[in-house]
Amino acid sequence: MKNIDARFCKMKYRSPRAWTTVLLCVLISGRLVEAIEPVCSSLLLGTGVAALGRKLYHYLYETCNESWLNFNAIGLKNDLNTKLYGQHVAAEVIIKAVTGFMNNKTPKKPLVLSLHGWTGTGKNFVSQLIAENIYEKGMTSNFVHLFTATAHFPHEAHIDSYKTQLQEWIRGNVSICPRSMFIFDEMDKMHPGLIDSIKPYLDFYDNLNGVSYRQAIFIFLSNAGGENIVQVALDFWRDAREREEIQLKDLETALSLSVFNNKNSGFWHTSLIDKNLVDFFVPFLPLEYKHIIQCGLAEMVSKGHVPDKEVVESMARDLNYFPKEERVFSMQGCKVIPSRLDFYI
Repeated sequence: MKNIDARFCKMKYRSPRAWTTVLLCVLISGRLVEAIEPVCSSLLLGTGVAALGRKLYHYLYETCNESWLNFNAIGLKNDLNTKLYGQHVAAEVIIKAVTGFMNNKTPKKPLVLSLHGWTGTGKNFVSQLIAENIYEKGMTSNFVHLFTATAHFPHEAHIDSYKTQLQEWIRGNVSICPRSMFIFDEMDKMHPGLIDSIKPYLDFYDNLNGVSYRQAIFIFLSNAGGENIVQVALDFWRDAREREEIQLKDLETALSLSVFNNKNSGFWHTSLIDKNLVDFFVPFLPLEYKHIIQCGLAEMVSKGHVPDKEVVESMARDLNYFPKEERVFSMQGCKVIPSRLDFYI
């Protein structure tokens, strides 16, 4: 047993999963079993090991249970309030929508969120934060599925094939894990017919062919509506009103005009709109210079550097802003910062 003791001593400061891995290896090697009386060994191998093996499997490999799916409402709220910059409206809507849905034991339909705004305002980042506070493995979870319109559905001529593949993918994965998440990026570039093909999975059905979709989450990301959202932010700025005064009701009209009536929005004349299947249309405001600074400092930390405001300000000054003279709102947002920052560090 000396070898075993030494091995376990080396594991002193490792995670519980690492401890479990070592125990499993020791059990498999037979060294621990050899130290037990033959009768006890038989009982252990006949009953205990099988049960232990199942527990170890569920502990080490991602499965659809509370060990791997455990919603952290406080964590989500904290992340949105401290890591998402300049999006007080979106943060408030997301917190209420996701928390309310996850706390509902018997939802009537899946949660459907549609995030709108210019590139670089935080839509993809919010999707990541939601995933990280539901799934142990975040965006790398087997139960989180990301689709990009131009990458996964590039050819309109293949729309019928795409429909079938997408429906089978959703059905198959929800069958494996009812609490699956599906993220669709570039919805403004997605064929309306393809959007309509997933409509049954978003509706108020107990089940479809024996599969219930009520616990699933669908998130749509779109640039549609961005210009109208920007106009609202500009109007507030020109009226010398604080950005934080902007409320959801101030942006809802802008979204309805640009998303629902825009033939290029992807949502145009789809049954998702007609049937009111989207629970929340979430607007993302254009970012200001101060938000770019915040993003830059956070990026320096993520790259392992000591945050240096002078470095970040040098980078931020070289980016494009509008209106041209006043340079209030960033045209690129935070999306370009990871690559741009490397030139200034």
